[in-house]
Parts: sequence; structure tokens; C-alpha cells
Amino acid sequence: MRRLPFSPWHLLLMPVALLFALPLVQMVLTAFMPDSDINRFPPRFIPSRLQLDGFTGLFTQSPALHWLLNTVIVAAVAVVSHLILCSMAGYGFARLKFFGKSAGFMVILATIMIPTQLLMIPTYIMFSRLGLIDTLAAAFVPWLASAFGIFLMRQFFLSLPAELEDAARIDGCNTFGVFWRVVLPLARPALATLTVFTLLGSWNDLIWPLVAISDENVYTIQLGLANFQGTRHTQWSLLMAGNVVATMPLIIAFVAAQRQFVATMTFSGLKG
Repeated sequence: MRRLPFSPWHLLLMPVALLFALPLVQMVLTAFMPDSDINRFPPRFIPSRLQLDGFTGLFTQSPALHWLLNTVIVAAVAVVSHLILCSMAGYGFARLKFFGKSAGFMVILATIMIPTQLLMIPTYIMFSRLGLIDTLAAAFVPWLASAFGIFLMRQFFLSLPAELEDAARIDGCNTFGVFWRVVLPLARPALATLTVFTLLGSWNDLIWPLVAISDENVYTIQLGLANFQGTRHTQWSLLMAGNVVATMPLIIAFVAAQRQFVATMTFSGLKG
């Protein structure tokens, strides 16, 4: 029997992948549909004609570019702070010795199990007293660091051979020099994965900005798109066009970091 040029698992994975891609394809096609096709019953999957009214309406009837800029700022601050703070904390828990190390790590790890909704009221009260409500800081401060990011970086650092760090110390490097010059360059796959996770979470965050931000000038793109949905009327063409604009950067980021993402899942023991 002639062997297949690919893994037999692909025969199962390809239909599943197409099934997951179907809503994305429908979203893109709907963004180019005229309203007559969107509102008809039964709904059409292939538009009768292509038009750009959804995209032109998105940028002329709403400050979508300003919302997109706000989202870029929030995501950029979240990614940079995660890469700095989570990598330093993860290295500390993986390699340094200090009192309460295990207990402190377990406490941080336990916060993952706390529902976000449970923390909204106390977080809102704290942000209100700090004067952060209705500011862009209200959207990115909760994303400065995360327990999952610390856990991910710690697991990756534990997988690195300690002999590399010992050799650097023999050559005269201090602890920060070992971290900056030896460990961090080897952690590029983990940093790329952390970037994807943080970008995805901060870019798509809706619930907390919906609670903390009511000023339209401070809206993120997800919060702005939520306003296109009303009780009696939904602007579907604008909503789908906005979703296409909001989704494309995430797809590009994931495709760019896909190889590093798989490498980190292999080395950090997070497979499955």
C-alpha cells in the first residue's frame, strides 16, 4: 500500500479545521454583503454582490480608527509589561532561593482559579479611588502581569540546563547578567508564546472595559463594536466589518509566532 505524503491524522484534522474556519469565512463574507442579503431569510452565505458599505460606514459613522489606536496602546503596554515582569518573576521562582518561595508561587498560582467576575467590584472601587475610571489606564493596568504568564515563564526556565548559568557565573556574570545575557535569549520561544497569549487576551478584553469605561473617546475596538448591537436594531454590516478589522492583527500575530508557540509547548511541559 502506497504511503500517504502526510500523516493520516490530517484526514481527520482537515475537516475539523474547516469547520472551525467556517464562522471566520462567514464573518468576512458578511462584511462585504449588502443589507438586503444580510437581512433576508433564509440567510445567504455567498453574497449576491460585493460592496464596501460596511467598511466605509465603520470609519465614517464611528471613531473606529481612534478605538483601534486605543486598543493598540492597551495591547502594547500589556505585552511589554508582561514580557518584563513575568519573565523576571518566572526566573526568580525558577532559579533564585528566598524565604517563602514555594508558598508565594502557590499563592500566585491559586489566583488563576479565582473568577474574574468575583474581582470586578473590588477592582472597580480601587480604580475609582485611584482616579483611573474612564481612562485608558483602566484598560491596561489589569494586564501589567498575570499569574499564568509567571507560571509559563517559570516552567520554561526550569527546562533550561542550569550548567549554562553556572558557566556564566564562573565567567564573572552576576545574577541579572546571567538572566539578561544567557537565559533571556534562550527564552525567545516562551516570550513569543507569552506575547501571543497576552495580545489575544488584552485585545479581545470586553467585560472589564465595559464596566470601567463609559467615555467614548477611551473605548477600545471591542467596546466600540459592542455599541453597534442594540435592543431592537443591529448594524450587522458595520459590526462584521469591525470584527474583520479587529481580528486580522491577531491572525497575523499568531501566524508569525506559530513556530515559537509550538516550541514552547514542547519545552515547558504544557502539551495537551
